[in-house]
Formats: sequence, C-alpha cells, structure tokens
Amino acid sequence: HVQLVESGGGLVQTGESLRLSCETSGSLGSFLAMAWFRQAPEKEREWVASIFRSGYTDYADTAKGRFTISRDTAKNTVSLLMNSLRPEDTARYYCAGRRPGRSAYEVWGQGTQVTVSS
Repeated sequence: HVQLVESGGGLVQTGESLRLSCETSGSLGSFLAMAWFRQAPEKEREWVASIFRSGYTDYADTAKGRFTISRDTAKNTVSLLMNSLRPEDTARYYCAGRRPGRSAYEVWGQGTQVTVSS
C-alpha cells in the first residue's frame, strides 16, 4: 500500500516562493503520472499540474509560468516549485498518483497548507 506524504507548505507573503514536496513510500515508477491538486475553503478541488512517467508535464492556466513540477526518481519524490505566489493561491495542496491503466488519480496524500498573505 503506497502512501504519499506532502511537505513544504507554510505562510508566505505575496510574491514569495515555496517548494512543496511529495514523497512516495514505494517506487515513483509504479505510477503513470503524478499530480498536484489544491482546494481552497468552500471551493472544489482543482488540478494544478501533472508530470508523467515519460517526463511530460502539464499545467493549469493559473499555474503556467509560475509553477514548476518536477520529480526525483532516485528519491521517489515529486516537487512543486511555486513562484510569484498570490493570495488566491491559498489552499491545501494535495499530491496524487495515477496508476497505469487507470483514468483517475486514485492515490492521495493528506495535503499541506499554503497560505499567501497580501
């Protein structure tokens, strides 16, 4: 049973940066893709970025140009570098894994809170 553990959240000011990390208890290679999602209070969870086993990356419009998703297969870790943070980026950020042959992200971490003050 693979577990995902996020870290790196915190309180920052507008314009500052944060790097979130997601460590898997198993092999990162067992997933077809890894992604970051976020959920703000009273809002639906939204997708932020994905990285596929091939190395292909994809971003939500709100993340393009500011966020970078990356992976370290040796450390079984996926990271999300977030630059130029805005108050609207305040949310709980979740790491998720999608297994081969599956259409949805079915393995989730507990999340890490990011708060951006104005």
